[in-house]
Amino acid sequence: MNFSTKIEEIPHVGTVYGKRLKAMGIKTLADLIYYFPREYKDFSKISKIKDIKINEKACVQGKIISLEQNKTWVKRMIITTALVQDDTGAIEAVWFNQPYIGKILKIGEEVILAGKLSFQNRTIQISSPIYEKISLKETVHLGRIMSVYIESQNVSSKYLRYILKPIIENIKNKIPETLPEEILKKYELLPLKKALEQIHFPDSLELAKKAEERFSFEQIFFISLFNLRKKLEIKKEESQAIPTNKELIERVKDSLPFELTKAQKKTLDEILKDMENPNPMNRLLQGDVGSGKTAVAALASINAVKAKTQVVLMAPTEILVKQHFKTFFQMLKSFNLNVGLLTGKEDKYYSKKLHSDTIEISRNKLLEKVENGDIDILIGTQALIVSNKKKKEEQKVKFKNLGLVIVDEQHRFGVKQRAALQKNRDRVPHLLSMTATPIPRTLALTVWGDLDLSIIDEMPKNRKKIITEIVSEKKRTKKYEFIKKEVLKGGQVFVVCPRIESEEEEEEVKNVKKEYDYLSRDVFPEFKLAMLHGKMTSKEKDKTMKDFRSKKYDILVSTSVIEVGIDIPNATIMMIEGSDRFGLAQLHQFRGRVGRGDQQSYCLLFTDSRSKKTRERLEAMIKYDSGFKLSEMDLKLRGPGDFFGVRQWGLPDFAMSALKDLNSVKRAREAAEEIFPQIQKYPLLKRRLEAFEEKVHLE
Repeated sequence: MNFSTKIEEIPHVGTVYGKRLKAMGIKTLADLIYYFPREYKDFSKISKIKDIKINEKACVQGKIISLEQNKTWVKRMIITTALVQDDTGAIEAVWFNQPYIGKILKIGEEVILAGKLSFQNRTIQISSPIYEKISLKETVHLGRIMSVYIESQNVSSKYLRYILKPIIENIKNKIPETLPEEILKKYELLPLKKALEQIHFPDSLELAKKAEERFSFEQIFFISLFNLRKKLEIKKEESQAIPTNKELIERVKDSLPFELTKAQKKTLDEILKDMENPNPMNRLLQGDVGSGKTAVAALASINAVKAKTQVVLMAPTEILVKQHFKTFFQMLKSFNLNVGLLTGKEDKYYSKKLHSDTIEISRNKLLEKVENGDIDILIGTQALIVSNKKKKEEQKVKFKNLGLVIVDEQHRFGVKQRAALQKNRDRVPHLLSMTATPIPRTLALTVWGDLDLSIIDEMPKNRKKIITEIVSEKKRTKKYEFIKKEVLKGGQVFVVCPRIESEEEEEEVKNVKKEYDYLSRDVFPEFKLAMLHGKMTSKEKDKTMKDFRSKKYDILVSTSVIEVGIDIPNATIMMIEGSDRFGLAQLHQFRGRVGRGDQQSYCLLFTDSRSKKTRERLEAMIKYDSGFKLSEMDLKLRGPGDFFGVRQWGLPDFAMSALKDLNSVKRAREAAEEIFPQIQKYPLLKRRLEAFEEKVHLE
């Protein structure tokens, strides 16, 4: 066997279990070995039967002195009962509806049982205990620290331990170490052989922790190597150097109805300086909701256009794309530009020649204008730039001379995709990624470590602080009355329906409709309400948003689709049902949809949870109005996996936890920076890095 051995070819797996394991993402021997436990249970202490107590979990060892199976007439259930004896006494073990146990266990066999002692039907017994037969070999499940894995309906932890034990024994001395010896010594890490053994079958909880530390370090180390390699690749690429037109930038700034904040000016300078280089910029612009990222992107764009290059801006949703088009159009229409909108459902552009409002245009005509260089800035969804999933590099849009790519909330847009946009040309465009989700420092250093960071950590002046309140069920009626008063004063309201784990889109739509019907009929019958959800067509969504913006509706009941890209200056209330089901970062995104005008705005966090922990978490929304502070808290409370883009690395839970610790991240990054310049000296490490890159599919 080797790492690439197919899972069905591994002993005791076969076709049936092979399919089940593949459904869990375990396709090869390597996948199986690196399928780590989610937790451990300590069954290492074997108690004497006379010492175990009622309602306490215990592990005992003894001989089966009797074994019988009976069927109950009431529930037609088979009950298996075994009497197990050690040198201090005997205990009854009972299993319900598990008839196969009667075939596995035999009178006279030595077993270990683990479970909770209870008093049932005037008898002291262990109900449905975990069991393991004792042989001459070392135990796999009990009498030791037991590993527990994420299971499926058809694959148990017991089965995983059963197939893993002989594999680990067989290959642990054959697997070559991938981390350099000096790194292992410097950072006091377990060698790979010992770490693999101890993570699956630990001798102690301390050694299990040491094994987790080794693999956490390794995962962050490889992510850091990956990012260093990406940075090196980008430095090798050529890009068109775009000089900063200072006079133009000042003219655009002066034309704006607001003054840029210091943070906006600083990040703009960083971006423009990057674009002056003949190597591609690879920068992530972070900024809180409403901090003015789009204004910075628009200024960078006009600078690129006046250097005779084109700009493309891509966003994940049509709503966000249209919001960007509107902003760019309003900011730059006086500066002799052609700005195009390409969504698949609606194609139009603003013409510098006609100096009118936007013009509807056919898809083919717009594509022709882009290819001829007549469109200076094209705004659309990424799906329109990259074709189908099978041919990722097949482009639909051809540019004459693309100089800058801007992507919003899509950080993993790499060199290959940029090169594909600039097909048949030697130069790769500059890249500016934007996100309204502030990223905690540890994640920025690792997950997005290949990107240079620019942070807008300042909000525009004269913006009133949004008043945030937690609303319990007792206060619901009172808050409904408050909302009515706000609407009568001319304000508008967003209502976000609660997030439900693993909810199908159909159920999500039902949820919105149910809330809409209830509020329309029983709470706000005097007002006009509208709905917004994923099943609506693009035209329906657009019309709803347009009508809401023009105040034809007072209240909009929606799914989390309003998280980004919705700008309604007149909206003063954000009402979030089931607020405890959202993360702090997402709640902050919702809150950022109001407070965009000059009226006082409110964010109402409705919850029926009585949990003290939930209350403390939601109170952070009252205490902090900084998305960066809340993102750090979200990382501690909910973990890295809840941040966009983190799950794609396929990190086990304990490695995810390590991403919370700045010191752990710094150690692994430091090691990667130390090794990377001489990586050619470590062929095994180099091959492992290539396998890691292939697995995460980031390009």
